[in-house]
Amino acid sequence: MLSGKPCLLHKIAFALLFIGGLNWGLVGAFEWNLVDVLLGNWPVVVRVVYVLVGLSALVSLLACHCKACKK
Repeated sequence: MLSGKPCLLHKIAFALLFIGGLNWGLVGAFEWNLVDVLLGNWPVVVRVVYVLVGLSALVSLLACHCKACKK
């Protein structure tokens, strides 16, 4: 867990993980992909969203090592 107040990067990562988790829940429960519904006309943007969600998972794994959060 974070020892201090989370930095902006970790707040953004948490928001993206939340959105990604909801999307996976919708895919698993109803076979309905919200990202494709909202951004399906822009396949490059859909891919960028998925990459950002994946990167946010890596950022969250490194949360305990962020110097900005330990202030």
